[in-house]
Amino acid sequence: MTREGLAGRQMSGSGVEFGPVQWRLLDDVPAEQARELMRIARRRRFSRNEVVFHQEDPGDSLHLISKGRFAIQVRTPLGDTATIAIRGPGESFGEMALLDGAGRSATVLALQDGETFSIYKREFDGLRREHPSISEVVMRFLAGEIRMLTERLLEALYVPVERRVLRRLVELSSIYANPNGSAEITLTQEAIAELAGAKRPTVNRVLREEAERGLIQLMRGRILILDLDGLRKRAR
Repeated sequence: MTREGLAGRQMSGSGVEFGPVQWRLLDDVPAEQARELMRIARRRRFSRNEVVFHQEDPGDSLHLISKGRFAIQVRTPLGDTATIAIRGPGESFGEMALLDGAGRSATVLALQDGETFSIYKREFDGLRREHPSISEVVMRFLAGEIRMLTERLLEALYVPVERRVLRRLVELSSIYANPNGSAEITLTQEAIAELAGAKRPTVNRVLREEAERGLIQLMRGRILILDLDGLRKRAR
């Protein structure tokens, strides 16, 4: 990346910021090492519905999201596509590529116009030889992701489907938060069903029930969160 590409980036005590964005992956990276890491990052821009990479593509880079939302999708045994996660500003995807370089385990699609800073494995390898602690940070981050996946597995086995739908709405309200504090989720009910491991009719029923309670408002192609605290209580 050129020095011009770094203009406007600020360093915080615990991570790297680009304007209002601070990436969770870099929270524990010392400021100077994070600065070096971002010097080798490359700005990438994606249009709505553009694929960043496909499942089984070579894993050669990590992406730090600075703008937009991205869907993490996998192929099911029946050949369908299922959305398993949504990532937004301050989050990342493709972390495993920095450690093993194996093929991509999922497809990533831009849900809207977006921007990332990509860090390629060959450049990351050179940096971590100078600063081995960077590898430790990435491994701790991935360990946290594994714990989250374990919790999701237990949730799928023991938590009622209606509550899983509500929990996904709470999570999505953070990803789709607006600067004024409101949240407007622009996902289809089918995508929410995939995230919750539910059927679309079940999601439709749950959304209508919560709309009747006044916690959300259903609009064409979007869900407006009206009472996030109330939704959290319902999701427990």
